[in-house]
Amino acid sequence: MIPANHPATPSPRVGVLLINLGTPDAPEPGAVRRYLAEFLSDRRVIELPQLLWQPILRGAVLTTRPSKSAHAYAQVWTDAGPPLAAITREQAAALQGAFGADVVVDYAMRYGSPAIGDRVRALKEAGCARILLAPLYPQYCAATTATANDKAFEALAGMRWQPAIRTLPPYHDDPAYIDALKASVGASLATLDWEPEALVASFHGMPLRTMDLGDPYYRQCLETGQLLSKALGRDLTVSFQSRFGPAKWLGPATDTVLAGLPAKGVTKVAIFAPGFSADCVETLEELAIRGRETFVEAGGAEFAYLPCLNASAGGIAMLRAVLARELAGWVRTAA
Repeated sequence: MIPANHPATPSPRVGVLLINLGTPDAPEPGAVRRYLAEFLSDRRVIELPQLLWQPILRGAVLTTRPSKSAHAYAQVWTDAGPPLAAITREQAAALQGAFGADVVVDYAMRYGSPAIGDRVRALKEAGCARILLAPLYPQYCAATTATANDKAFEALAGMRWQPAIRTLPPYHDDPAYIDALKASVGASLATLDWEPEALVASFHGMPLRTMDLGDPYYRQCLETGQLLSKALGRDLTVSFQSRFGPAKWLGPATDTVLAGLPAKGVTKVAIFAPGFSADCVETLEELAIRGRETFVEAGGAEFAYLPCLNASAGGIAMLRAVLARELAGWVRTAA
């Protein structure tokens, strides 16, 4: 017989936790400084000895970078807050109920709020005996996917009664992802009253040594580019943005590509960011604003930034498909 004082066992539910990078709480230097301190202290992100890196971070980086980054965030901040958090929240809301009444969909940020550990604990308290962790990075990298999972596992380490866990694998070559990108890029191009002479797919950059250390990220970005080029029936240029520090990074660099196109006779370009599941400061400020400035100053005439999948119908249908596959066996109808 079960003792009267035994902890209650709630009806089992399933949780899905969408995870993205994160954002400051406000577009002002103090909030950006706190965000960057957390982000750039992650050993998955900066793979240098902490005795060497922390003095640099606490000195030059956190002294000069917050004001510049705050200006960038201010240019893209919305009434709903930072675009990345607002869009990820929309994605979670759009997926709520998609997998049945007993599946709870929530979202979290690796850096900033809502924190991953808090949301993992909230899902468990809501009766989720099984949780699918879903870092929304189509291409796998230790500095993105792995650190998001690490943070969730850190929360699990403090639980006596842990839920069962699955993690979303990379989906860089998933037909649902490629088809969604094809439809999104095609629809955006159809709204232009001019024809791009070049199409650029810009992925987030990573230090070159991440490839040497074993990350499949570079190869998976190239594979996404190749598959999408074939699907669209046209050539596209793969490039990498957001370089930071003196280390060698994956290339070619997006800003260098944009600056060099006019000299090659390319004066009309469209650019998009297939590795980002939601628009953010890296796409809306770095590409749409500064990318345009770089291209025009080099002699370009027409420039278009094409939005991410975000919470569009096609983007949600894609997420529903890849998540349903990982929920198979946990829910009766995961489609």
